[in-house]
Amino acid sequence: MPSPIAFYSKLFGTEPAKRRDGYANFAVTEPPLKLVLIEGEADEDTRLDHLGVEVASTEDVTAATTRLKEAGLATFEENDTSCCYALQDKVWVTGPGKEPWEVYVVKADADTLEKANTGA
Repeated sequence: MPSPIAFYSKLFGTEPAKRRDGYANFAVTEPPLKLVLIEGEADEDTRLDHLGVEVASTEDVTAATTRLKEAGLATFEENDTSCCYALQDKVWVTGPGKEPWEVYVVKADADTLEKANTGA
């Protein structure tokens, strides 16, 4: 499981708190992770859309962007974008299972849902 462990160590900026054969446990307390559920169409299967790490400021997004680039991850940046009823600045990376991750800050509320770009 070295590729996922390396990716998540880079994404979270920390090593696993516990590691065993075939197992890694990341205890990330700062910043905390958040789960957002968006209802799909009645005939759609439930699926993972994307994952995110919310930070406190645009400066934190910029710092994460720099850290992720320096760690060798491909990034895609969005500023002043509307997503999930919020105006956000964000940076995207793609996980080892091709799952999109965003590090983002909510700058203000927005009136529309708008779908996340998941451009990483």
